[in-house]
Amino acid sequence: MTKRAGILVAVGATVAGVLTAVPSAASPSASPSPTTRAGAHAAAPLTWTDCGTTSYPTLQCATVRAPLDHDRPSGRQVTLALSRIPHTAKTYQGPLLANPGGPGGSGLSMAGFVASSLPAELAAQYDVIGFDPRGVGKSTPALDCAPKHFDPVRPDTVPDSYAAEKANRDRAASFAAACGKTHGDLLPFMDTVSTAKDLDVIRQALGARRINYFGYSYGTYLGAVYAKLFPERVRRLVLDSIVDPGGVWYEDNLGQDYAFDARHKAFAAWVAEHDATYRLGTDPAEVEAAWYRMRAAVKKHPAAGKVGPSELEDTFLPGGYYNGYWPHLAEAFAAYVNDKDQDALATAYENLAAVDSAGDNGYSVYTAVQCRDAAWPRSWNTWRNDTWRVHRKAPFMAWNNTWYNAPCATWPVKPLNPVRVTNHKIPPALLLQATDDAATPYEGGVAMHRKLKGSGLVVEEGGGNHGISLSGNDCLDAYLVDYLTDGTVPNAGGSGADAVCDALPDPEPLTNAKAGSASKGATLHGLLGFRG
Repeated sequence: MTKRAGILVAVGATVAGVLTAVPSAASPSASPSPTTRAGAHAAAPLTWTDCGTTSYPTLQCATVRAPLDHDRPSGRQVTLALSRIPHTAKTYQGPLLANPGGPGGSGLSMAGFVASSLPAELAAQYDVIGFDPRGVGKSTPALDCAPKHFDPVRPDTVPDSYAAEKANRDRAASFAAACGKTHGDLLPFMDTVSTAKDLDVIRQALGARRINYFGYSYGTYLGAVYAKLFPERVRRLVLDSIVDPGGVWYEDNLGQDYAFDARHKAFAAWVAEHDATYRLGTDPAEVEAAWYRMRAAVKKHPAAGKVGPSELEDTFLPGGYYNGYWPHLAEAFAAYVNDKDQDALATAYENLAAVDSAGDNGYSVYTAVQCRDAAWPRSWNTWRNDTWRVHRKAPFMAWNNTWYNAPCATWPVKPLNPVRVTNHKIPPALLLQATDDAATPYEGGVAMHRKLKGSGLVVEEGGGNHGISLSGNDCLDAYLVDYLTDGTVPNAGGSGADAVCDALPDPEPLTNAKAGSASKGATLHGLLGFRG
């Protein structure tokens, strides 16, 4: 659940350079004096300066300092980077903080995205705030435990011998050790509770009595934890693609394995449906078998010297997050199988899966937070047995996901206890969840709905994308707009869905004139990244 580096150019190029400033005169403006309570960290008011871009010319940036250890508010500080699209309407509904997930995802681009995606008259009523959480991106210090940890060609994720398994175990343990050596002073304070307390520092610096919050993916858990710690500070709470708070984090990752395998099968079925374009077979099982033959082939001879089986899995994993990538993935798949075109796979890997310095930072924060948030098995036999059990039914990413999280088996900092997010003290929250979401399976949305009294759960029936609002589904967005306008949530009175929207149709192949209609959510999914 962390952000990958690349995005297929044809799908997500609009995200690139969102925070590259265009020439403009500095125009600082201070927020009102912060409200504080007894014992709270008194954040200094913010000074905003222009950092507009071509896409978001009114964007402003600022920083705020927060305690590294919130139990020692006068001790060492960290700096959090913020962005803002300021309100312009006479009706002002306060700050709306947006988070793309992760943990480890940079949120600075979220201000411009959310403000430009909502109806203009509604966005004008909010200060839309993006932020890089502690350890992330432009916040300082930023974590980078082991640069180039994901450089190709990595060992095959699926161990076919004791030596192969040991190679991956040693690799994961070396990453954990590097984090302890490089950032040992920070790791005890890299956790969701500390990040949630940072949100309240941001609230104080904004001079707001309460905040509105909009979180995707891991951001849903962060929002729920904030609401538990500071229920009186929550005005509105939007959670999209919802983490199961009862599975943090080991069980949630096992649940992902089954769901991603199902999405990979859905991709194979889509390719089979378009056999006239891809010539990989009309039977989904035949297409899936061809994919695994491709995997075996690149194990023997990595495509273009850089795409082995681990890199191949990473390349196709984004298709489990967003079906807008399917046409691009299918083209690379078909080019390799039908035309022996290794460069096609290498290009897809570079565009969609290769990890750059931002990805190194994101993964470092991901492991730091998840390994600290909750206990993980310390016995490797538990990991091995559970993964082989899942792999027998859902082989697509079971071992890949295990190695991604395996640093937690030897993490150098003791874990905390997860927050119980059950909450009867906040206003009604709006929950949005797709039935076939792989990264945060449907059960998480239902579980959160039960825990947040008065919440309304809107379900995208048949939807498999991760992150579903502000991505082209007008039905879902109508519920979001109603909620942000006046707090209205649907309420059917039960523990299941309170409202249902149909999913958008799957994309068409790139050669089809309708292909463009599948990329409406590309900007969002570029911001959310993968594993996030």
